[in-house]
Amino acid sequence: MHPLLSLLKHQGARSTTELGRLLGTSAENARRQLNRLAADGLVALEARATSHPGRPRHIWSLTPLAHARFPDTHADFSMRMVHAIRQTFGENALSRLIALREAEDRQRYTNALAEATTPAVRIGRLAELRSQEGYMADWHRNRDGSFDLIENHCPICAAAGSCVDICAAELGVFQSVLGAATIRRTEHIICGDRRCVYRITVPEDRAGTAGPA
Repeated sequence: MHPLLSLLKHQGARSTTELGRLLGTSAENARRQLNRLAADGLVALEARATSHPGRPRHIWSLTPLAHARFPDTHADFSMRMVHAIRQTFGENALSRLIALREAEDRQRYTNALAEATTPAVRIGRLAELRSQEGYMADWHRNRDGSFDLIENHCPICAAAGSCVDICAAELGVFQSVLGAATIRRTEHIICGDRRCVYRITVPEDRAGTAGPA
């Protein structure tokens, strides 16, 4: 995977100068690489208005072809399995299977987070686990003390798009393993956002040390 594609997936649309800085190279070198990726149909340049008069800001973003290069775990198979279970055994059977997966994930995450003593450490560890599963997850602590768990990719997007209970189950798992926290999804890939973001608020006396800015 080209590092610029990974950067755009993680960071969202960025200018040539920003991408050069993030890549640790010059803007001109980044521009040459971006032009080659554009020729392959993987990135596109767009103009956005700025708050100041003058020329618009030009930024690069991923194309649908580039998004398709990131892993979508057995997408077609997963989607067909959801449809087959629903048609053959009914909605209740599908709900039971999702509940089983939810219970397994809850137990696995609970075990992995058993020694994490503060919410900040628990959320950081959860992000690591999700990244290992292909979600390209990050996290940070906000100025108001809340946390954001950010998933820049969804490897089961096709299945989740055909069965919203899958996403609801994941939210339930997060709520369970993070204890007293209040969690709400503020961005959602299957609703058209470029990533999934979970805003996590914990009681002040349980917030622990700050995470990465």
